[in-house]
Amino acid sequence: MGKGLSSFIFCLFVFLLSLTLMSGCAKPPTKEVENAEKAIAEAKQKEADLYVQDEFRRAEEVLKKAKDLVAAKKYKEARTSAEDSANIALSALSLVETNKAKMKEESEQMLADVQNLLDETKNVAAAAIKKMTHINKEEVQGAIGKYELEMVSIKDQLQEQKIRGAYDQLFSLREQIKGQKEKLTAALEQKQEAKK
Repeated sequence: MGKGLSSFIFCLFVFLLSLTLMSGCAKPPTKEVENAEKAIAEAKQKEADLYVQDEFRRAEEVLKKAKDLVAAKKYKEARTSAEDSANIALSALSLVETNKAKMKEESEQMLADVQNLLDETKNVAAAAIKKMTHINKEEVQGAIGKYELEMVSIKDQLQEQKIRGAYDQLFSLREQIKGQKEKLTAALEQKQEAKK
């Protein structure tokens, strides 16, 4: 009985040792990485990269970290990172419609503001041309024509639900028109100073 007990203990020891070694040699988290990649691809397809940019970027970064951990054979940490990446991508996906609607609302407000700014700039340009300031009339008229065409393009994008493109273009256009207005206003002020 003593010999049987020691054989049993020895077998138990070998079994536990093999379990410990097997857990130390875990398999790469292939399925978790694939799930994260699918979640990110779905989020991108639903435009999370446009409307939930920070979260989407974070999901990609965490997935890259997971892949780096797999390469370093740190499978447990890699599994956690891959799962985190998938969760972040799914979270981003759930915010797309809300953020898109908010950006559309902001774009429509900005469109009205930019239209007013463009109208003001046209008035300043007309005054500057009439008072024969030192500006290039054709250049100013060409710039205003370009702004008006961009406004039409932006309205089309909003109608086609290309909200991010319209938003970014509006932001850029607003800065261009502001710059043009400031330049024209300065030319008018110089002309008035010269008359004094």
